[in-house]
Amino acid sequence: MDKGFSHAVEALFYMYKKIEKTMKLNKTIFAVFLIVSITACDFLKPDYLKFITATELNQTMQNGDVFLVDVHTPRQQHIKGTDLFVPYNEVDKYQDKLPKDKNTVIYLYCEGGPMGNAAARSLHDLGYGNLVNLDGGTNAWRKAGFKFEK
Repeated sequence: MDKGFSHAVEALFYMYKKIEKTMKLNKTIFAVFLIVSITACDFLKPDYLKFITATELNQTMQNGDVFLVDVHTPRQQHIKGTDLFVPYNEVDKYQDKLPKDKNTVIYLYCEGGPMGNAAARSLHDLGYGNLVNLDGGTNAWRKAGFKFEK
């Protein structure tokens, strides 16, 4: 289990204990709260993932070929040059479409960033170690004035 996730669970448990003492919180409500909170942890920025701005990604794409993957659901308009669409929560189903070399840099994006973080976790679990997420996703790309596929 990664360190950030452990700290998040510990913090949630501590918060629960405090609330339980003062409000006698129903354990069922806490269980739902805990499940929702743990699920949200998939969308945190993990330490094994690098982040890149829209300007940096655009420059990187101008300088050479990159493996660019849209992981947003539902499907959205793709950044020009996107190689693959993989729903963030179905990465394992698309392993045959991913680079065979697990050291290949994989650039990820979604609409705002969190689904890219979740997809990166799945890719990391599959052994990929060179993962980059577009910070701000297509929202940042659009704001910077860069092109989308037609």
